[in-house]
Amino acid sequence: MSTSSVGSIARGAVGWSIGLSVVLILAGLFAIAVPPLVGIGVLLVVAWLIILSGAVHLVLAWRTRTTGGTIWELLLGVLYLAIGVDVLLHPATGLAALTLILAIYLFVKGVLELILGFRLRPRAGSVWVIFDGVVTLFLAILIWRSWPSSSEWVIGTLVGISMLFSGASRLFLSLGARRGLAAV
Repeated sequence: MSTSSVGSIARGAVGWSIGLSVVLILAGLFAIAVPPLVGIGVLLVVAWLIILSGAVHLVLAWRTRTTGGTIWELLLGVLYLAIGVDVLLHPATGLAALTLILAIYLFVKGVLELILGFRLRPRAGSVWVIFDGVVTLFLAILIWRSWPSSSEWVIGTLVGISMLFSGASRLFLSLGARRGLAAV
């Protein structure tokens, strides 16, 4: 493979990364503007994914050849279906549970972003990944402290803020990569 084709592939990947970062920033701004709508939208997507998982487990139960495996797959399938339907039927409770799960997710994401940022430390733009990790940890703590009273708006707002900062950090990291490619 020639150097020019590797360079053009790298430039194309950086271009895509910049474009996707901008889309992530715009999605974050939208989520901040209409948090209850985004919260319910996230809840509906999660509920249908749980229902789909339940259906897959039921199909796997049909395909499993061992008695123990069939029973476990049936139990998991019925449990997933029941949880997914319950979330659809009781969205307020589902939103409160999803809010708590979001706090846990953002905490783990923040820790991983900090680890990634420190591993990327000598590279241009790595400080933005560290900043993203700090902001994400802060958001996780905000969700946990206000749970469950603010479940109505917290998912949309905080997911929007997280997407905004993730998009910005990725944009600055991509711009740093583009400057690095230009120097080569």
